[in-house]
Amino acid sequence: MHKIVFDCDNTMGVRNCDVDDGLTLLYLLGSEDIDLLGVTTTFGNSQIDIVYNNTKKMFDELKINNIPLLKGAPSHESRQSEASQYLVKISQEYPREITLLATGSLTNLLGAYEIDNNFFSNLKKIVLMGGITEPLIINGKNLSELNFSCDPEASFRVLSSDAKVTVLTGHICLQAIFGENEYKRLMEDKYIKTYQYIRNKTIDWFEFIMHEFGIKGFYNWDIVAALYITHPDLFDKNIEKVVSTAEDLKTGYLKIDSLNSKSYNINIPTKIVDINKFNNIIFDSWKRVNMYI
Repeated sequence: MHKIVFDCDNTMGVRNCDVDDGLTLLYLLGSEDIDLLGVTTTFGNSQIDIVYNNTKKMFDELKINNIPLLKGAPSHESRQSEASQYLVKISQEYPREITLLATGSLTNLLGAYEIDNNFFSNLKKIVLMGGITEPLIINGKNLSELNFSCDPEASFRVLSSDAKVTVLTGHICLQAIFGENEYKRLMEDKYIKTYQYIRNKTIDWFEFIMHEFGIKGFYNWDIVAALYITHPDLFDKNIEKVVSTAEDLKTGYLKIDSLNSKSYNINIPTKIVDINKFNNIIFDSWKRVNMYI
């Protein structure tokens, strides 16, 4: 059983904002081998008030009342928050047992470290969605990195910490497109309430991405990181020596240099080895959330 804390910038259901954190939360709730200890909110997809209130609304809709939900810091200028305090508390309560899944700005993580300098070493591992190693191109359009770049100093401190860190970059997430076939799968089963819930929450985003990028579907960015935790066998292992500074991370750029003595080791998988199995696992987990609705 994986003990997970999910630090996210969930905007699923907010107009013209990404839906991936919400889909990831639903996956975590339905996964049989995850003990979701808490959810902390951060800025990224939108401002912290919008993210927190939207996530609280989702908790209410799903009737979740047994999982703590904490509000994070509003910006990198003041990193202390209920979320950072909770991260410290829970890591001390379960030393070396917690996997921290972080899919937005990493401000809360650095805030926790500022409170307790043992924070990173108290974690079992950190799994992140973010970063790029080259330009991220979608149908000819260059997409800016929107996670590590939100708070580059926090990103640097997390990546170069003494924690065991895995990063699922934007590049591997391009393999996880939620396209017409996946939407058809949602549409065909009219009796699973979770699928109905997802349809209602994502249809505007599906249409927005089609308009902006000319593709029929969207990328399931954050859920890739969640699947890495529960099913690492679906990914290759790729340890890289990263030398990115906070300056590099202003654009989310992961600079790799195998000969630099000042590098830090990060696992950066590059391939989902079985995308059909990947999607089946997601749909099965979502189906189990039916009990909440």
